[in-house]
Amino acid sequence: MTMQFKGVAIIAGDGRLPLEIARRLTTRGYPPIVYSFGEHEASLSKFALELIELSSLNLGFVIEDMRRRGVCEIIMAGVVPKTLMYHQGLHDEQLKKLLQSLESRDDHNLLGNIVLTLEKEGFKVIGYREIISDWLAPEGHFAGRLPTNGELEDVEYGKAIAKVLLPLSFGQTLVVHKKAVVAVEAMEGTDAMLLRAGSLAKGGVVIKMMRPDQDERYDLPTVGVRTLQNMLNAGLKCLAVEAGKTVIIKPDEFKRFASDFDISVLGVRH
Repeated sequence: MTMQFKGVAIIAGDGRLPLEIARRLTTRGYPPIVYSFGEHEASLSKFALELIELSSLNLGFVIEDMRRRGVCEIIMAGVVPKTLMYHQGLHDEQLKKLLQSLESRDDHNLLGNIVLTLEKEGFKVIGYREIISDWLAPEGHFAGRLPTNGELEDVEYGKAIAKVLLPLSFGQTLVVHKKAVVAVEAMEGTDAMLLRAGSLAKGGVVIKMMRPDQDERYDLPTVGVRTLQNMLNAGLKCLAVEAGKTVIIKPDEFKRFASDFDISVLGVRH
């Protein structure tokens, strides 16, 4: 069933994903109002009914501005820089009070409570999976060369580790080599973790999964050519992502890169 959008806004972080969502919404006849934290204002402006640039997490301003502009539905997409997420000097009073009320300040809990606040204010936070369904990873091998038996064994080992780590709100991505954990992602993000892994061991498998209770409306894992490039720089040649829940940015370019540089990519289930 085709989704309909009424007074839609995008809260856009870094990366290509918010731009693609805005482009597709505009093509369907629903140009969004965009609140941007990212570095892509010039590109986004082409597909925005109006573009509002944000340099801080001023939650109160965003809520009042969306209400004034008649926004009903909100899409949250892209990476919000950690400097904005955790630098108190960039928060308004409403967000500071929200943070003080939290027992845990990990990304999962913080984003979930921001969404809850938006919903209490009368907005509907909606998902974007249907909008970019052709960008979701399929199950099985789908890019580059076939994985080796050793890599498949490391994938299964990594999935078992991820099953324990993910409920703790870290470890969405990890690197495994010969059934040993080389590196686990924390606050530094995937790219920095990959480079750290490359400094510790040459070779291994990258596993990127999603915690079972992660809200699919706004928090889907994402990989792209930059992920593969950082893997290559780190000496990593196999990537396993969660099928049906991981966004592949610009899949055609992603597949060409994987093929050109002999990287194996597969979609797996929990």
